Amino acid sequence: MTLPLEGILVVALEQAVAAPMCSCRLADAGARVIKIERPEGDFARGYDALAKGQSSYFVWLNRGKESIVMDLTKDDDKALLEAMLAKADVFIQNLKPGAVAKLGFAVERLRRDYPKLIVCSVSGYGETGPYAQRKAYDMLIQAEAGIASVTGGPEAPSRVGVSVCDIASGMNAYQAILEALIARGRTGEGTSISVSMFDAMADWMTVPLLQHEGGSPPKRIGLAHTSIAPYGVFKTRDGADILISIQSDREWRILAEKVLGDKALAADPNFGTNIERVKRRAETDGKVAAAFGALDVEALQDKLAAADIAFGRVNGPGELAHHPHLRRIEVGSPDGPVAYPAPAAQREGAPRRYGPVPGVGEHSDKIRAEFKR
Repeated sequence: MTLPLEGILVVALEQAVAAPMCSCRLADAGARVIKIERPEGDFARGYDALAKGQSSYFVWLNRGKESIVMDLTKDDDKALLEAMLAKADVFIQNLKPGAVAKLGFAVERLRRDYPKLIVCSVSGYGETGPYAQRKAYDMLIQAEAGIASVTGGPEAPSRVGVSVCDIASGMNAYQAILEALIARGRTGEGTSISVSMFDAMADWMTVPLLQHEGGSPPKRIGLAHTSIAPYGVFKTRDGADILISIQSDREWRILAEKVLGDKALAADPNFGTNIERVKRRAETDGKVAAAFGALDVEALQDKLAAADIAFGRVNGPGELAHHPHLRRIEVGSPDGPVAYPAPAAQREGAPRRYGPVPGVGEHSDKIRAEFKR
């Protein structure tokens, strides 16, 4: 099966999560991705040792790449990178703003010397501006961009439990590179792209920002919804947590009559609209909690499904591991195959094969021989 990006060469001077997320998706689509690592390796290799003795982050985000160890303070390795970029289609880097220029690879110079090259820089706050030189990691951006302020319960802000800033900026970079490749196919010209983690999160914060500027800033209410009731978690008689979402007044009437077993409540104008239910959130939730608490989880789930009410179990990683909808891929690695969740897109035809995770500098000799001037 021919993959969409076969024949595309990507050089990735990358580390951690954001840029590797982008280049991983390019590799999945068939691009050849050469990952440049420091002599000690990408520091994400040391985040944990929980995937067969390897970093869970690294095995997730670096499948299908080639790894070369380079020291870009040395002239020979600078010359090697120059030779690689002369043949590359895409150059991705997430060093601190200004760092690649100090090494001799300023974006403006690369674009001038290699007009077809697409250069993508991923950073915390962008290449310019008052915070450009700040170190920026995922949780810091969650705090700065306001994501933490709308996450958690009333008592305190909270970090989103996965690296959403890194993931969002990596996927934004992936999208932008694909657009640039399409444009280059029409014009023959490359481009430069800058993606910041802050911008990625500010985009996600549009609704809370507009709510704030409209005079009603959102409040943290945990697994509940600031604008809708009932929309939250309720405990069953046998201790399971079930989250329901009522999106319309019609759904409320169905819930009240067919699940709560209360025809009078279904007809009560005090709860007939979402606006009224939000005004009486404690009472609304109390009625749902009482009915759910009288049923075991299996019986409740059957009732909710029969009534076509949206619901879900509040699961953890242990439940996800055995979820009936979890699709996995198996990826080779230096310490053996690792199985983990598959990328979301499912395509017609034969399933994709995903390349192995490289060891540090595993392809150094091959790449040096190939690009030697």
